[in-house]
Amino acid sequence: MLPREESTSTIPGAIAAIVVRARRFIEGLAQPWLVQLVLRIALAVPFWKSGMLKWQGFLQLNDTAITLFTDEFQLHLPGGPYPFPAPAVFAFLSACGEVTFPVLLVLGIGTRFAAAGLFAMTCIIELTVPDGWPIHITWAAMALGIAAWGPGLISIDYLLGDRASRS
Repeated sequence: MLPREESTSTIPGAIAAIVVRARRFIEGLAQPWLVQLVLRIALAVPFWKSGMLKWQGFLQLNDTAITLFTDEFQLHLPGGPYPFPAPAVFAFLSACGEVTFPVLLVLGIGTRFAAAGLFAMTCIIELTVPDGWPIHITWAAMALGIAAWGPGLISIDYLLGDRASRS
């Protein structure tokens, strides 16, 4: 019986060792600088793709972008929905933000500002498309995380001195 007892007592030890090795691997992989870089890219991609669809030339919106804000998009506020005021202006500002903020994020220039801008845009998008909250909340969480913890080591902001992160 003695060999059987020894083998069962080593199983928990072996499992513990595997868990420790897996934890060390994950901790080594999930470095803060890598997480911050991936967050910036992940938030930039959907906004960049949407923004690129709105342009037909340099500072020229396509007709679809203006039509969306004129005929399709509405603000879902109490007592509403309401049409966007000045739809051409909102279409232009939206398209500018959807192209500019992602570039700033990916390069890591004005990163906290760009994240705050995309957070504000996400809030407006949520008012426009309230059923999209499962995606919008992930964008909001990423934007707030970037704004709170900064751009990380792989950014121009870091080289310029933005090394402070909130603890």
